[in-house]
Amino acid sequence: MGGIRGLLRLCALAFVLFVGLASISLPGALGWSKEGHMMTCRIAQNLLGPEAANAVENLLPQNLNGDLSALCVWPDQIRHWYRYRWTSPLHFIDTPDNACTFDYSRDCVKDACVDGAIQNFTSQLLHYRDGTADRRYNLTEALLFLSHFMGDIHQPMHVGFTSDKGGNTVDLRWFRHKSNLHHVWDREIILTALKDFHDNDMVLLQEAIERNFSDGIWFDDVTSWKECDDLLSCPDKYATESINIACKWGYKGVKEGLTLADDYFDSRMPIVMKRIAQGGVRLAMYLNRIFGGPEEGFCITNIRKKNPTNLHKTWKTLTVIFLCYCN
Repeated sequence: MGGIRGLLRLCALAFVLFVGLASISLPGALGWSKEGHMMTCRIAQNLLGPEAANAVENLLPQNLNGDLSALCVWPDQIRHWYRYRWTSPLHFIDTPDNACTFDYSRDCVKDACVDGAIQNFTSQLLHYRDGTADRRYNLTEALLFLSHFMGDIHQPMHVGFTSDKGGNTVDLRWFRHKSNLHHVWDREIILTALKDFHDNDMVLLQEAIERNFSDGIWFDDVTSWKECDDLLSCPDKYATESINIACKWGYKGVKEGLTLADDYFDSRMPIVMKRIAQGGVRLAMYLNRIFGGPEEGFCITNIRKKNPTNLHKTWKTLTVIFLCYCN
């Protein structure tokens, strides 16, 4: 594995972080906000077994010290760059209005959806353990895309209705400011929870989510979250969960121009936090099985506290630039 790891390090070094540059402003659906994606990746990384943790560190740029969450938003930042425009439709699934069902053959034409993307990048990462450097694939990119898209598929409004682009065109007010239904699920609920309950500290919110599945209200559910006979078919289940939640909790009772406030927040906030938890647990399951084999799992009662406590405070001044490519 020495040769492939050396090449992977060279590929990973193509990612350079520039601090002090303005963040890229991206239109359209972004999946979870940066907070949601970072928490998903941090939760997952805390649950990795030794082999998977080592593989992730090998694939990441050395200056990140193995912190996957530092690049979990990268696929959103580059989706409108010319080289990566093909990835833009991979962040979501459009379903027929009010059907409230997911059908891969109907909704993922030519595999161009977040479900198909997870399958594709999972298949690429399975080459990591071959012991040879397959130059058809950039495994650093594959890791980042898989980690990001696992978050996207768990954001319910990313498996929404076609006509309103997953709630993006449903304009409304969130308490006193303008927003839209998609953004409410993307970020508004998370930011309100941070402000009201966690002193605007993302680490405290993440730890609360982890407590809920390590020894709290979701503990008995974790085994079912991880159930997956085939890594390439399980995203179908995750997409089905999301469209069901979108119909039952996202769209229900919402119309253009409405003001959403305490009632909506109080009833939907636990769902958002649970979906972040599920995304993190399932991403860990994927990475453990990809890099460590089917027998490598994780112990949810032994979560390692390795998260940088101030990364989220500096994220607004962080832009990721991809300088060269390994292909």
